[in-house]
Amino acid sequence: MTPVHFSFTSAFVLGLMGLAFHRTHLLSALLCLEGMMLSLFIALSLWTLQFESTHYSTAPMLLLAFSACEASTGLALLVATARTHGTDRLLSLNLLQC
Repeated sequence: MTPVHFSFTSAFVLGLMGLAFHRTHLLSALLCLEGMMLSLFIALSLWTLQFESTHYSTAPMLLLAFSACEASTGLALLVATARTHGTDRLLSLNLLQC
């Protein structure tokens, strides 16, 4: 395993662990998701540069577009949750009270 591969794998795993174990606020969960998407984007970009082929060059841009859509949806949910519940803490959210 090369050091570059190890660094992107560890960045993804750290984001996943932060998402799994540090679930107090919705904003911290969104930041962990963005960190995971950023590590995937950089790893995919380096992978397409390694192959030097134009067939794989659209994959990082497609991933970046989906990441932007995910971020905007997450922020919209954060604002809606903060307006209705008064906080962004995940423990205060309950699906049975909707």
